[in-house]
Amino acid sequence: MGRAGLPLAAVMAESGIEVVGFDIDEKKVAQINSGENPIGEEPGLEVLVKKHAGQNLKAVSNIGGAKDCTAYVVIVPLFLDGEFKPDFSILDDAFTKVASVLKEGDLVVLETTVPPGTTENRVCKILESESGLTAGADFHLACSPERIMTGYSISRFSEFPKIVGGLTRECTEAVFKFYSIFSKPKTVSDTTTAELVKVAEGVYRDVNIAVANELYTVSNELGVDFFEVREAARHKYCDLHEPGVVGGHCIPVYSRFLMNEHEVPLTKTARLLNDDMAQYYAKKMMQITASGKVAVVGLSYRPGVRETRHTQSHLLIRALRKEGFEVYGRDPIFTPVETEKYFNVPYAENLAEMNGILLSHGIPGLRMQLRELSSRILDVKNFLD
Repeated sequence: MGRAGLPLAAVMAESGIEVVGFDIDEKKVAQINSGENPIGEEPGLEVLVKKHAGQNLKAVSNIGGAKDCTAYVVIVPLFLDGEFKPDFSILDDAFTKVASVLKEGDLVVLETTVPPGTTENRVCKILESESGLTAGADFHLACSPERIMTGYSISRFSEFPKIVGGLTRECTEAVFKFYSIFSKPKTVSDTTTAELVKVAEGVYRDVNIAVANELYTVSNELGVDFFEVREAARHKYCDLHEPGVVGGHCIPVYSRFLMNEHEVPLTKTARLLNDDMAQYYAKKMMQITASGKVAVVGLSYRPGVRETRHTQSHLLIRALRKEGFEVYGRDPIFTPVETEKYFNVPYAENLAEMNGILLSHGIPGLRMQLRELSSRILDVKNFLD
């Protein structure tokens, strides 16, 4: 019942489906059952949770409370370890729990974005070995990778087609019928195809951001404004992405899924280039100030999203420290205490005291104040124009 699971459950409930949401966080379960939305920055979610809590939407912290369900949709985190390999422990545990209540005729759907082949080669084995049932014969198994975006999750179900693919043709028919109740599903050949569709979307953006980053560095060498080039070059056949260090729990992760298992030189080069941009910006900051205090303004990976993992600010902070700067942080969605706790930097209370400011993304509430300090700002996204 996290950032992706709760919006999905709420949209299902709004469509008339009786939903049981399972989560190991008992506090979150209690919040949902009382009609309280634990994810405040998701527009529209509060209304749906309040409307359906205790009726079409109930939450449990024991999988036994979901034993009467006929469809099980799993959407849990898949983190990378220190070597950028997927850690399947949470996913494996989730499907082991599902297997304990799985019955003949049930539908099981994986929504987590995973390395292609995971549903067929990993999930299927767990479900079959733990339940004693056979996928494709006794129960339906399918994949429909989430395609939402934090802050826009509710609307995405009506705006974006849900890719669905089953282990067998009958599994695909079952998941298509179910997802048609609350979304606009689009079928693909099988589960692995569905998995690769989502990974491909992330790789596409990662590679195109790398192109933008490369052109950004060339523009700087030539004394040209990249953002002017980007705007003038835009037409139906060319739409350059924004440059910058790539944050978030999607794009930087999905490329690794392919890099770990396949020869993908272009994908690998793009991923490494994008990570190296943190060091590039740190060196570029030295053109503004050779030493002293530097604030990273914009600590989340995207404005307004309270997420501390996979945010580009961690890379920027490390890179600036490597160049000898005394690094501070500032983001309106994090308190001074949270700034020190999650990002290990002091809170930049007074930006005017900073020798340099690295503006990683736009923060509307600080626009006027930052414009007054523009001579000491490195504006990654051209927010101040």
